[in-house]
Amino acid sequence: MKQLLAQCDLISVKHKQNPFGLRYRSPSVSWRWRQRWWASLGGGFLAIAFALSSATASAQDLDAALREEVVMVPSTGFTESELEVTLYRPPGDGPHPVMVINHGRALGNARMQTRARYPLAAREFVSRGYLVAVPMRQGFSRSGGNEISGGCNVQSNGVQQAKSVRRTLDWLGQQPFADVSRNVVMGQSHGGLTTLAYGMEPHPGTKLLVNFAGGLRQEGCTGWQSNMTRGIGSYGETTKLPSLWFYGDNDSYFPPEVWKDAHERYQKAGGRAELVAFGNFGNDAHAMFGSRAGLPIWQPKVLAAMTQAGLPTRVAHDLKSLADIATPAATGFAKTDELDKVPVRTDAGREAYQKWINAESPKAFVIHPVKRTWSWAVGGERPYARAMASCERLAASPCEFYAVDDAVVWKAP
Repeated sequence: MKQLLAQCDLISVKHKQNPFGLRYRSPSVSWRWRQRWWASLGGGFLAIAFALSSATASAQDLDAALREEVVMVPSTGFTESELEVTLYRPPGDGPHPVMVINHGRALGNARMQTRARYPLAAREFVSRGYLVAVPMRQGFSRSGGNEISGGCNVQSNGVQQAKSVRRTLDWLGQQPFADVSRNVVMGQSHGGLTTLAYGMEPHPGTKLLVNFAGGLRQEGCTGWQSNMTRGIGSYGETTKLPSLWFYGDNDSYFPPEVWKDAHERYQKAGGRAELVAFGNFGNDAHAMFGSRAGLPIWQPKVLAAMTQAGLPTRVAHDLKSLADIATPAATGFAKTDELDKVPVRTDAGREAYQKWINAESPKAFVIHPVKRTWSWAVGGERPYARAMASCERLAASPCEFYAVDDAVVWKAP
């Protein structure tokens, strides 16, 4: 079940990772066969199975240090379904100022997308006294209803997505632990587009918008680049809030000419947008926000913008990141780029390792010594522990590190 539910992270088929940098062993059956198989089960069984899987994963993943919990915002009408929202809460009863983080869109059925978490960013803001909310928008993960895509109309797509953001803030406004009169809304990729669209009709307490590589790449739509830039530009006509935009030159989804045009159109329409063009970042600037290596790029800029907006930024709680697990020393078994030495049995495993090589540190690739089950993780919180835990869940027995960061640590049997 877990393998069949595993999905890739971003929009393009060439990236196969989830939003947390965790990679899974691909099942042996083809994706087309799996689609037919799931469809034959019927919608009711699919919903039950997915809900059980999501609940189990949520229970396993909750970070007690950040008081992480998953809540369901109730439906408010026939067209407004319930929403799955991850909350991170600082110590104390509050009310706490609010930080909303909007997720990107994975490939395939939005219903199959895993719950977005962003623990690295959450820790930054919880330590400064913020309640962090990560809503899964309508039709995503365990949120109800169907995804509203808007077809090739990017402008409409963003507007529809933004409704889930506003509903989340309206619900938080009814909770004693949340101070929605002081809130910031940010988002990455499709969540960045959602954030900019949300700025057209924001909650009255929203002070700042932050866009990390926002947009929507729809290669099946003619002129998707101009659809995107025109859509984003139109949001600037009615948005009065200040916004901070982060884009890199080697973004695999949105090349510089696209995001520069979008920024120019937004400003010409009247929008207030500071662009942080940070150049190249690792192998893909699109992943900057979720990477530990990206913190020095975005954190100072965001905190400065928050200060300018009159929001608190001083560290109020000591929430040092939990130490990762210990890893073995380099063994000299192989060089990291020697693919023929990697003891996996499938092409999928070798392809995954090739992607791992090109990823930014910290990172780990883990293999079971007998079953050759494999898993890997990159960036975020405790990547070594995440990779090991994933492999051992799949294998149901202890795994071993093959490579950590830039060194092979595997010991030949």
